[in-house]
Amino acid sequence: MRRLLQCLVAFVAYGTIAGAQPGVRLGLMYGEGGARPGIYVLPVAGAAGDSIRAIVMRDLDFGDRVTVLSKNSALPAPVGAAAIDYRIAARLGINGVVQIGPAPGGVSMALYDVGGKQVLQRALVPLPAATNTAAWRLAVHGASDLCEEWISGTRGIAATRFAYVADGRIWLVDSDGANARAITTAGRALSPAFRPDGQAVVYATLEAGGSAIRVADLRGASRQVLEPRGLNISPTFTPDGVAIAYAHGDDFGTDLFVIPASGGAPRRISIGRGTDNTSPSFSPDGRRIAFTSGRSGRPDVYIADEDGTNADLLAALSSSSQGYRSSPDWSPDGRAVAFQSQLAGRFQVMVISLRDRVVTQLTSDASNEDPAWAPDSRHVVLSSTRSGVRQLWVVDTETGRARQVTNMPGARLAAWSSRSGS
Repeated sequence: MRRLLQCLVAFVAYGTIAGAQPGVRLGLMYGEGGARPGIYVLPVAGAAGDSIRAIVMRDLDFGDRVTVLSKNSALPAPVGAAAIDYRIAARLGINGVVQIGPAPGGVSMALYDVGGKQVLQRALVPLPAATNTAAWRLAVHGASDLCEEWISGTRGIAATRFAYVADGRIWLVDSDGANARAITTAGRALSPAFRPDGQAVVYATLEAGGSAIRVADLRGASRQVLEPRGLNISPTFTPDGVAIAYAHGDDFGTDLFVIPASGGAPRRISIGRGTDNTSPSFSPDGRRIAFTSGRSGRPDVYIADEDGTNADLLAALSSSSQGYRSSPDWSPDGRAVAFQSQLAGRFQVMVISLRDRVVTQLTSDASNEDPAWAPDSRHVVLSSTRSGVRQLWVVDTETGRARQVTNMPGARLAAWSSRSGS
């Protein structure tokens, strides 16, 4: 099949990455058949070179937008200022070449367009001096994300993290499954959600007298926002980060409330009239909210205005085999909502397009619950028993490709951080 290599031009700001060419981003992609470009990462010099190369290759592979070619591909590395051998690269099926090398304060990175026989982008990526630390790996993930943006036009998601629940604690783990650490002590913690800047996590904790809402600053201590009086569950930040929505239950049902993130008086935003309303998730602009409600007689997913008015069923039930639907999560691009639906006695993850209300079943193997979107609005993290034990898995909503993230039995209720806070 004839391969066409196109240049995609868009305007972008590169933030803190030094040396990136300002204003223009060039991306590689095939113009025929939607095939993914073949990318080869050259060997990286230096003591940490093998680790950098392995991380970048894995990150690009996990992004599902390119085909990462074998590290044993027979492409000679350029010497000095010489260009790569484009003729050999084309013969090997390579469309783009990533070159990374040591530089003062970090690494230099370049992307070569094989078809155009040119360098598309160059940048200096700062790295901490101490290698193979959590901060160093996160910086390398950031380099991978920049590289993916150069290639595909979409920023990568490697420099992000998950918060999740296991053994009664809230844990953090890098998007590739490395550096898992608990951020709460042993207890009964539930339902973590990141603040939009990614630097804090809100969660519920079951205590004597009820459940409390707490916020853990990832650079400091945790604090209590709501005391343990009655049932307080499924907290989430508003998109501006200044308030927290949650579900509060008592003898008269469970309703949604909003409280300032700094603490204060709660404000009710749903009138359940004795039913249960839980799991709020805001649209990116904060004007609408998706949530689970039992107002129809069984749990289902609704969308309402931010103040709880104009509530509407998200989608009609497609069959009587669906026992109920719950745990909605609104995609960062605002175009879809993921949720779990009971099918034949097990939960599966579904995605509904808000443009045409078409529902797509994302999973079918084993039981799959509690979906949460990645910042790219393409990948979803969920809790699955497909390996025999409940673990976190990431699923690509476009191809269905899945990868396991955790190796901790009982991992569930995951949240995905923003890029900016990772």
